[in-house]
Amino acid sequence: MGAITVMNETLTGVAELRIEGLGAAGDGVAHVDGQSVFIPGALPGEDVRARLVPGHPELIEIVHPSLERVTPPCSLFGECGGCALQHLSLPALLDWKAQRVVRALTAAGFTDLPPATLYQTKPLTRRRMDFAVQRVPGGVVIGLHRRNGDPVDMTECHVLHPDLFALLQPLREVLGSLGALTGRGSLMVNLLDSGPDLTLQTPAPLTSADHIKLAAFAREHDLSRISWQDPKDLGIETVAQSGAVREDFGGVIVSPPPSAFLQATADAEKAIVTAVVDGLPSLNKKDVTVELFAGCGTLTFPMSEKGRVMAYEGNLAAANCLKAASGGRRVDGFHRDLGRQPLLPHDLKSTRAVVLDPPYAGAGAQTMPLAKSAVPDIVYVSCNPAALEKDGKALWNAGFSVIGLTIVDQFLWSTEVEAVVVLSRDVKRIRRENSRRSRSDLSRSDS
Repeated sequence: MGAITVMNETLTGVAELRIEGLGAAGDGVAHVDGQSVFIPGALPGEDVRARLVPGHPELIEIVHPSLERVTPPCSLFGECGGCALQHLSLPALLDWKAQRVVRALTAAGFTDLPPATLYQTKPLTRRRMDFAVQRVPGGVVIGLHRRNGDPVDMTECHVLHPDLFALLQPLREVLGSLGALTGRGSLMVNLLDSGPDLTLQTPAPLTSADHIKLAAFAREHDLSRISWQDPKDLGIETVAQSGAVREDFGGVIVSPPPSAFLQATADAEKAIVTAVVDGLPSLNKKDVTVELFAGCGTLTFPMSEKGRVMAYEGNLAAANCLKAASGGRRVDGFHRDLGRQPLLPHDLKSTRAVVLDPPYAGAGAQTMPLAKSAVPDIVYVSCNPAALEKDGKALWNAGFSVIGLTIVDQFLWSTEVEAVVVLSRDVKRIRRENSRRSRSDLSRSDS
């Protein structure tokens, strides 16, 4: 190891390091004098030379590269902040993400975990993205922020759906002509079944001329809808719309509001829905499944094929969307802020199962009432291992066991990971699952 100086308990200097793992942000982790050092661009198992600058360690040289190191497919990698791990092979990336979920569940108390079903989406399938938009001398930049910096113009992308990428250059041109774009704004894009759905935020309100230009742009490019969101009060107005805005959730056509939540890729949505529906217990006609954080009905309508669903959503526009599509279905939709007004144990007394897909921060105030309820089965859809660990601890303390686990990598080359965790405290169901696992393990050993 090279010379290292410790100044005010901060490591400085140049050192040769062995990378022992990956941190949550995708940086290589080494240990020096009992301290963790995070080296951007380094991979587990590698020997590297790094400059230990306080707060900003720099990779100088890879002395012995990992066998899992690959050439990043995108020329913007390292500059654009959208991808953190294009230098890691896709199988190794999926394995690392799976380990993050397993570590979170183990830390929550669950030790006898079933084998996980793993799914990884393909490149060029991302159908939802939040772009930064910025006026610069001579034009407009549309892209993602570099790490701790300004947006990088997305001139290349290996995750975005081609239909959306093809819109970027004409969008630069039309946005550059808007009087409302005086500096930095944002653009959220969903690729719906009815076509691209855009929600624009600009520093200044749209002018009459801006409305005309955007409406013409929507017609020319067959856009489903263009909306404008006021950055001050977040009110949304429709600027242009060509026909019905629609998306198919489990055979039910819904009309999502502007900026609606949509799973990042269609194939990952299918994997998540399948894992959730398969994770439900056997239901009869009288059984009720309560869905928390239901959105516009991504999971709701497929679940309703198995039984009655009472779906709760805190966003008013999404809740109204779900309710509007529920006619004739075994679905009851409710608008309820579960952070401020969680369902209490007595609200869940007749519930057979609960399915929840909470936001990134986790279920929050809803976690403890759920743990204290008599609900025997839960399917938890997680997008954040740290929140899963926190919420999972309360559920483990309440007597739940993990009987099913599906891990989905739908944010390719990022550090984000989704998981569908099937939990039960129904002794008979747990016994059946353990017996099934034992038979499966025995069958594999015989073969």
